[in-house]
Amino acid sequence: MSRTWPIVPLGRVVRHRKEFVTIDDIAKYKRCRVQLHAKGVVLRDIVAGAEIKTKEQQVCRPGEFLVAEIDAKVGGFGVVPEGLDGAIVSSHYFLFTIDDTQLDRRFLDYFTRTPAFREQVNAQGSTNYAAIRPTRMLKYAIPLPPLPEQRRIVAKVEELAAKIEEARGLAGHNAVDADAIFASHLNELVGNPYETRTGKWMIAVFAKIGDLSRDVADGPHVTPAYVDDGVPFITVLNITSGRVVFRGCKTITAADHALLCRRARAERGDVLISKDGTLGIPCYVDTDRGFSFFVSVALIKPKRDQLDGEFLTWVLRAPYLQDRIKERSRGDMIRHLVLREIRELLVPVPPLSEQRRIVAYLDDLQAKVDSLKALQAQTAAELDALLPSVLDRAFKGEL
Repeated sequence: MSRTWPIVPLGRVVRHRKEFVTIDDIAKYKRCRVQLHAKGVVLRDIVAGAEIKTKEQQVCRPGEFLVAEIDAKVGGFGVVPEGLDGAIVSSHYFLFTIDDTQLDRRFLDYFTRTPAFREQVNAQGSTNYAAIRPTRMLKYAIPLPPLPEQRRIVAKVEELAAKIEEARGLAGHNAVDADAIFASHLNELVGNPYETRTGKWMIAVFAKIGDLSRDVADGPHVTPAYVDDGVPFITVLNITSGRVVFRGCKTITAADHALLCRRARAERGDVLISKDGTLGIPCYVDTDRGFSFFVSVALIKPKRDQLDGEFLTWVLRAPYLQDRIKERSRGDMIRHLVLREIRELLVPVPPLSEQRRIVAYLDDLQAKVDSLKALQAQTAAELDALLPSVLDRAFKGEL
């Protein structure tokens, strides 16, 4: 905090207001809530008075400082916006009116997002169920420069915050675009046999997966008995990365695994694809470790002299096939893709040498996209750290 600004207790510029109204069963009420990590006050819902069990509630006014009794220690506080005038909160919230002749509400709002304020709250709310008391909160220290200086600081913070948000929006937009561009690029290269459109690779030959595979089968339609230490039994959650991930999966006995392998046995070079719920996620099997899988996962065993497993995994990601999978799925609440529809899917069949060249090209492209997304994630983290840094400087009198 600035040495040139007076440091005063919060109680000098805010007053705890504790007034309750009786809820009318036939009226409708807006209810608000505070978001954690000092992200503001928002509308929770709009309900009829008859649905509100506790009939004594507090009414919020715009510009008041709202504090959650329990969640304050995780940033559960904020200034009530104009749109929530008349919204109600329970007795587990505290409302404070702000003396706007001494304190700009936006200045207070920004100060509550700083470590200087949060540390005072955390010092009191150190346990999991540590309630914040109004009397204690009124003793928290706050810098109090003159009102014109408060408004100047607020204007500067808001200017910088707007630039940070603009940069964050651009970073988020680019992250989405990276995936969209990759999917579009893949579609353009492969083509679309359902629309008789040839891609840039000029692959003229397409065939059904069933004709290019030794087997297409799914996992057991009953859940086996799980054991603490056994053979991995995976679900869709274990294949979403495009490779089989055993972390967090259930395990079954070796005897049950051997029994399930009579139905479908996955081996290195095979391809898995999700067929229930979240549809069409392909996964290349690049492990020699034995495992079984649930009915929501289907196994495709490509004929190795005609179809490369990694190539098939890439092709299954093409938008034309993803669209086809969704069109052919069934079910109302949970969508399902039957094995027959998987066998009927048309995929390009260039020579094996060309399939492997395409895999190398796409692997390299994916690595570049992943690097771009990692850079964007790093940029997003840096942007997230900028506003706290700005606020820290602001309340030290350095802006």
